Amino acid sequence: MNEIVCLKDICKSYYSGDEELMVLKNINLTVEEGEFVSVLGPSGSGKTTLMNIIGCLDMPTSGKYILHGKDISEMDEIELAGIRNREIGFVFQNFFLLPRLTAVQNVELPLIYSNVPQKERRKRAEEMLRRVGLADKMHNLPNQLSGGQQQRVAIARALVTEPSIILADEPTGALDQKTGAGIIEYFEKLNEEGKTIIMITHDINVAKHAKRTVNILDGRLTDGDILQ
Repeated sequence: MNEIVCLKDICKSYYSGDEELMVLKNINLTVEEGEFVSVLGPSGSGKTTLMNIIGCLDMPTSGKYILHGKDISEMDEIELAGIRNREIGFVFQNFFLLPRLTAVQNVELPLIYSNVPQKERRKRAEEMLRRVGLADKMHNLPNQLSGGQQQRVAIARALVTEPSIILADEPTGALDQKTGAGIIEYFEKLNEEGKTIIMITHDINVAKHAKRTVNILDGRLTDGDILQ
């Protein structure tokens, strides 16, 4: 398999006055194409900071991040924006759908940023909504959809650019247990189709659905079995 994500000795610090707060401490992580990996940790463990670095939303203080063979540390903000748009499909806990846009218009958004022609992006957005089982909800606004349906729109939006990685941040956190289980089942289906998924979660029961779990605690990563 091809290596997609390679983090080498990643550290991240923030400063409050003269005081240094080290959030990530020498993180090493490799994710190969087609893997389904969960990053499991409690609140304050550093998992959100790690997600932001993997998603090119933040930069490490030190260390090296290689994404699809490219050294992220050498890129400027314009190049990073392009990487986020092409390589990474984001699925967030709170969906982040634009309330005045229909489902299909929300799914089209990343394609607009990629300068895909209008006819082509509409075709691709409609096809992606059909794939997630929302063929009959394309023209509904977010407030006309259930939580599970909104998350499926968010998944369709994440997939429409055909990214290398789906990066999911607490994807079931805003959903009831039954609906959340349905979303996780869909992630499993996507992984069976070959999609690479990195899922950030605090929930052991959610993490267990991934094929591999890494644990994060106090900014340090350990690979292997789920910590009880």
